[in-house]
Amino acid sequence: MVTAVRTARQVAETVTDPELPMLTLADLGVLREVWEEDGTIIVSITPTYTGCPALDTMRDDLVHALQRAGYPKVEVRTVLRPAWSSDWITEEGRRKLAEAGIAPPGRARCHGTGPVPLTLAPPVSRVRCPQCGSTDTEEVSRFSATACKALRRCHACHEPFEHLKEI
Repeated sequence: MVTAVRTARQVAETVTDPELPMLTLADLGVLREVWEEDGTIIVSITPTYTGCPALDTMRDDLVHALQRAGYPKVEVRTVLRPAWSSDWITEEGRRKLAEAGIAPPGRARCHGTGPVPLTLAPPVSRVRCPQCGSTDTEEVSRFSATACKALRRCHACHEPFEHLKEI
């Protein structure tokens, strides 16, 4: 059954994120584990944040991909601990984001265990423009097409771009 699980994992690793289709769930670090239990392939995922509106689509896409690959019984489980971090995005995922014109996140601040402190002020960060590479950029809006992204503008090339936030 190890081979079946390995193959199921390979299938699950091809499923793309519905909001960032240039990334697979594996690139994004959302795909956690794949295993077999009593004839059922079980996949665990961690959403980028609690209440992520794409979670149902991720779940459905995983089930359909695995069923098309010959696994009739599939269950997708949501795991919230540890919470997802933008640090889980692979180097390949970061490269794909930049190629798609989205600035990848920097390293997230380490919060340790327990509650994450809430700060109302936007984080101060130097974000590199994915078009020209300049760090002379400004945040235009804390939220963009999704809650995970901010809208920024580059002062060097004057192009707007999205930035995947550090979480």
